[in-house]
Amino acid sequence: AYDEVDLEDMEWRDDLKAYTYQCPCGDFFQITLEELRAGEDVAHCPSCSLVLLVIYDPEDLPELDE
Repeated sequence: AYDEVDLEDMEWRDDLKAYTYQCPCGDFFQITLEELRAGEDVAHCPSCSLVLLVIYDPEDLPELDE
């Protein structure tokens, strides 16, 4: 992974329904709440091959809007 970041340091984007974090390429790493709930901890950048390891406690995740 390119780096590790705490989920609380990532920004929630309502338009993307995903947490984002600035990538060195200028785009943003993205990971959705559904991915986090499924145990996924790797955020991908859609514009380059870098990935980000997301550190989080599953118990701290917000509720999913049904």
